[in-house]
Amino acid sequence: MKKTFQYQNTSISYHVEGNGRPVVLLHGFGEDSNIFNHQIAFLKEHCLLIVPDLPGSGKSELLKQSLHQHSTSNIQLPISSVQYSASMNDYAKIVQALLQHENITTCTLLGHSMGGYITLAFAELYPSMLNGFGLVHSTAFADNEEKKQNRQRGIEMMEQYGPYPFLKNTTPNLFGKKFKEAYPEKVETLIEAGKTFTKEALQQYYAAMMSRLDKTPVLKGSKTPVLFIMGTEDVAAPLNDILQQSVLPECSYIHVLEGVGHMSMWEAADQLNHYLLLFINR
Repeated sequence: MKKTFQYQNTSISYHVEGNGRPVVLLHGFGEDSNIFNHQIAFLKEHCLLIVPDLPGSGKSELLKQSLHQHSTSNIQLPISSVQYSASMNDYAKIVQALLQHENITTCTLLGHSMGGYITLAFAELYPSMLNGFGLVHSTAFADNEEKKQNRQRGIEMMEQYGPYPFLKNTTPNLFGKKFKEAYPEKVETLIEAGKTFTKEALQQYYAAMMSRLDKTPVLKGSKTPVLFIMGTEDVAAPLNDILQQSVLPECSYIHVLEGVGHMSMWEAADQLNHYLLLFINR
């Protein structure tokens, strides 16, 4: 069922499917809730799924927040997007407001890529609301200087050429080699879905990712079980980085997907579904 709710002056769209223990799925950059269609079809038979479109994605409006109210430190946004800024904490607060709207007090929160950054922010702000959380191809490390420079260039490229050419250039790199060769049409489907994004939304995400802090202390101090999903061919969330982090929580569930890149939701849907359900039902 597709639903909406208002967060301050922003309309947020989300799916609610199934019954049972609440599970929230958070998508990543350049995606919307449809990225989880394989997971929704499987998991809705086992739990209550809540799957939002993050602000600026899918049917959700762009989060409108004044730069005067939110510091972006030395991040240089283009003129077109200086009206609005956001942080991972802002997105986490939206997830908390959504759970309140649905009268849910505790859940399992699972985030892919940028959705994992939001999951970590949520775990820091609202630890009592989580009975488990998961990082699906995501990292607790902050961006290093090289990564920040790459994101800044990405913001400038989107300003000059628009969001679609940027996603067309970067999206294929998210998939493992075998999947790209076997299913080029699926990679193209995700690229074409990028036409729904505005440059302001993608620039806002990149700025938020650049400004996020290291969240390894959240993992190290976590008494809540944490799921780690990683791919051996993931260039966006490298295997070695995630393995370092997976030993920090008191209780970790660790799964390495061989030959998979950053997109196991499509590349290894059955495997991912199995691991997610194991974690949810642990």
